[in-house]
Amino acid sequence: MNHKLKIKMVLLSFFIIPFFWSCESNFKDVQKFYFSEFMPTGEADTINLKYTDSGKITAILMSPRMLDYSGVKFPFTEFPKGIDLTLYDKNAKRTFVKSDYAVSFKGTDIIDLRGNVRISSENGQQLTTEQLYFDQKNEWFFTEKNFKFTDPKSGSTTGEGIDFNKDFTRVNFQKVKGLLNESAKTKI
Repeated sequence: MNHKLKIKMVLLSFFIIPFFWSCESNFKDVQKFYFSEFMPTGEADTINLKYTDSGKITAILMSPRMLDYSGVKFPFTEFPKGIDLTLYDKNAKRTFVKSDYAVSFKGTDIIDLRGNVRISSENGQQLTTEQLYFDQKNEWFFTEKNFKFTDPKSGSTTGEGIDFNKDFTRVNFQKVKGLLNESAKTKI
């Protein structure tokens, strides 16, 4: 009798243990179902937004993809395939901004531009870097990353860390190296 009881216990354990494993697996599936994934509240493809102030266009934003995360604790808008932004000043002079990726944080007015960031002015000035922030409220760009700034009149400058206004009329360099054109040299 003792031997038969052992056989029944072994057979019973072969059926009960897999049952509990399957319950664990189902429980994990139920947890995944109720787990709220980080999903956008809105999506848009091929956008072309025009921003105006007093009837004048101040900016044009184009992007192949936009994801809106306004339903999260710290809302933001993501442009995973990059942006092409044109900024206009009061005299309708344009500044062109391109990047492979961008994210705009609501409530801070800061745009984080990443990947092959390039800014150019109508005057031929150009800045390239891997990451750049744009303070929309103050119309000010800044980065602590490596950059290259080129001005057709004065030459090119490379360095680490720069901040400037949107039309390059005020530029603050941090750690820099550069080459100046002969015509730009002045006596000290």
